[in-house]
Amino acid sequence: MTYVVTEACINCKYMDCVEVCPVDCFYEGENMLVINPNECIDCGVCEPECPAEAILPDTEDGLEEWLEINTKFSETWPNITVKGTQPDDADDWKDKEGKKELLSENPGSGD
Repeated sequence: MTYVVTEACINCKYMDCVEVCPVDCFYEGENMLVINPNECIDCGVCEPECPAEAILPDTEDGLEEWLEINTKFSETWPNITVKGTQPDDADDWKDKEGKKELLSENPGSGD
């Protein structure tokens, strides 16, 4: 099992999760974060830290696509271990659905 970041993170990118991760397995894209499933130790400390409830265990149904997205982008985006500044409009995006089409493949700045 691993944890994955899902669609709810897109355009929110609160980054509270990166501060608690004991193995630094988060990677930053332009408008979301992902978890490297090969580095995640399944401790679960990140899940309750996410205000957008975007982090879920991959054992939940329907997350196969998000596992693939996390795997793909964690290989190319920079690692992030320190909470950065969330987008000014993060709270406006928090509860919106259908954000997958807004996913940017561009990397973030990382640490």
